[in-house]
Amino acid sequence: MEPTHIIKRPLITEKSTFEASGSIPRGKNAGQPLNRYSFEVDMKARKGDIAKAIETIYNVRVAKVNTQVRKGQYFRTRFGPAKTSQWKKALVTLHADDRIDLF
Repeated sequence: MEPTHIIKRPLITEKSTFEASGSIPRGKNAGQPLNRYSFEVDMKARKGDIAKAIETIYNVRVAKVNTQVRKGQYFRTRFGPAKTSQWKKALVTLHADDRIDLF
């Protein structure tokens, strides 16, 4: 798959903005940047595919990739119940020296 087919879009939310620019508040790694970015990815993409796509598109080094399959939500319409489709979310942790300028 092409890298642009794997990565659909970056997720810009309050939580993802904090994770991209914030630091770890306490613990043994306190003060170190989180440097974690969220993306919506293709459902068939694997962690290795996602890491290669991020490295290719943004020219950064990927340290770790975590994925989640977000379940669709049920809602009611006047024609009966309906459901939004499932989607896959990737949390990409970058090397400490790298950054992605999304905003």
